[in-house]
Amino acid sequence: MQYYSTNKQSPEVGLQEAVVKGLAPDKGLYMPQEIKVLPQSFFESIDKLSFQEIAYTVADAFFGEDIDAATLKAIVYDTLNFETPLVHVEDNIYSLELFHGPTLAFKDVGGRFMARLLAHFIRKQGQKDVDVLVATSGDTGSAVANGFLGVEGIHVHVLYPKGKVSPIQECQFTTLGRNITALEIDGTFDDCQALVKTAFLDSDLNNKLNLTSANSINVARFLPQAFYYFNAYAQLKKQGKAENVVFCVPSGNFGNITAGLIAKRMGLPVKRFVAANNRNDIFLQYLRTGVYSPRASVQTIANAMDVGDPSNFARVLDLYGHSHEAIVNEISGYSYTDEQISETVKETFNRTGYLLDPHGACGFRALKEGLDKDETGVFLETAHPAKFLETVEAIIGQPVSIPDKLKAFMKGTKQRIEMVADFEEFKKYLLR
Repeated sequence: MQYYSTNKQSPEVGLQEAVVKGLAPDKGLYMPQEIKVLPQSFFESIDKLSFQEIAYTVADAFFGEDIDAATLKAIVYDTLNFETPLVHVEDNIYSLELFHGPTLAFKDVGGRFMARLLAHFIRKQGQKDVDVLVATSGDTGSAVANGFLGVEGIHVHVLYPKGKVSPIQECQFTTLGRNITALEIDGTFDDCQALVKTAFLDSDLNNKLNLTSANSINVARFLPQAFYYFNAYAQLKKQGKAENVVFCVPSGNFGNITAGLIAKRMGLPVKRFVAANNRNDIFLQYLRTGVYSPRASVQTIANAMDVGDPSNFARVLDLYGHSHEAIVNEISGYSYTDEQISETVKETFNRTGYLLDPHGACGFRALKEGLDKDETGVFLETAHPAKFLETVEAIIGQPVSIPDKLKAFMKGTKQRIEMVADFEEFKKYLLR
């Protein structure tokens, strides 16, 4: 499989180079040259397969030509040592719970897969001292850091915006030590992301260091996220609810929904998608106007979606041949204020007993407002509510139990390097 740049100004590369480089030389994002349609027989029997079996079939369609079957199977099975259960909330709306992995967030799937695939390629190349750069608005940092923790020859640098991730999220990547360094940037997530992207385009840095990215700009991070869309469909099929499926995705950097759109191209029977935003509604404005106008992000209680210039928007445009009409035919959008998010968390908990996190609340509310009676709605519950402990407890007025996995992170000592959002300072740090 060859991978091309969304900017079409760089040569096509193989999987290994796409994963190890992360970003194309022309600043574009890599996309697979071909999206293979899976056979009808797979969908007919999908409800009889395990999550790992489903994921291996999907992974083989992307990566099977470049990795031997035994290695790919081991990577998939080792990545997915947890489930992504579908939970009925009310009426025709289900929650796809993506918080049962080691860091209790959806990014465990892509983060763990990428860590294992990159380690495989680095061993194959005989490389040492690879520097992984990752910008995080919360959950990416913990998922990637924990996925790479202790992997020989790889050092992870996690850049996060000061005061803009939850205390528990911060504990998950600042207490690990070993081959993980946390950089607290005095700025926004967009500033962190800009530092990472600029590093990849700096020839001096790239001549001296082996740099790669673990953000969803990397194909090995975002493509595996298609796995759980297939798993959700399998669970709906078991219940006889697989007609007219609508997926609603809380959207920040748009890697998650892009993976879903690719799953649909692979033949997954999805009727349509909904992108749920917080006040950072750049994509919603694009849907309404056809004009993409990135702007500085604003801070909200759904902090993982505080993105003012979503990287993966380039992939959405590429998938649909830059046709606004084609995009609005398959994707609709909603945007919610902090007050609306809080209201949804509280009202849903009081009425159904189901506790949403602020991001899932955006997805659930969008389905409540926009789902037709003959449709089955699935929203992605992207992180455990306890990761936003103070926010959620203040909303519902009672304590939230903290899973043991999270308690373990909270016992560690936080270590981080403070830095201003200045590329020259970041470059000096990397070269040191």
